[in-house]
Amino acid sequence: MDVAIVTIGDELLAGRTTNTNATWLCSQLTERGVDVERVTTLPDRVADIARVVNEYHAEYDAVIVTGGLGPTHDDVTIEAIGAAFGRPLEEHDAVLEWLETEGGYAREDLTDGTAMLPRDARPLHNVAGVAPGCVIGSVYVLPGVPHEMKPMFEGVATEFSGQERFREVVVADEPESALLDRLAELQQRFDVGVGSYPGEHVRISVQSTDRELVEEAVGWLRDHVKTVAVTEDS
Repeated sequence: MDVAIVTIGDELLAGRTTNTNATWLCSQLTERGVDVERVTTLPDRVADIARVVNEYHAEYDAVIVTGGLGPTHDDVTIEAIGAAFGRPLEEHDAVLEWLETEGGYAREDLTDGTAMLPRDARPLHNVAGVAPGCVIGSVYVLPGVPHEMKPMFEGVATEFSGQERFREVVVADEPESALLDRLAELQQRFDVGVGSYPGEHVRISVQSTDRELVEEAVGWLRDHVKTVAVTEDS
């Protein structure tokens, strides 16, 4: 399953807010064997959001959008999602009913627009806040506030799946430039994903859906590079 993540917010692009949602979602999806192919951050601008969501919806198995939900002037994500699918926004009775019965809100106390969703969208109730999310086709729209976004995603997490991956990390005590020939040979010998990450030492990541293949590749690697005393599994 290939997924794209779209995070919305001028404050993200200005560097005033750290994009923890993208990191957390990538981790959750990777654990489920899902390939995250793209992470894109967009401003609070209807045309940009609609264009990118429309493009990614056609290209990937699913799209997760976070941020810009609610009835305030800069919460434009729901409008943009409606535009991407050519659907008008309508007040959603199921959202209002849930906010009354589960959220403890009176309808007359809710800000106008709180329950507006694109026509025929599947609502995702916000157990930690007010603004609902929704699903249209394979596009999942979640809040930007992390403590609201996480439980909403967890409610649909079973809809994301892929092959289990196995990964081991070998820590090499050699410069990355000196390892290039052996890393190339590793990939030629074994059908595994290989990544190298320099720092105080070079961390070499070996990954595959085949556990035995990873173990075999890591064994070969340890025989052919100078390693430090500690290896890391991740």
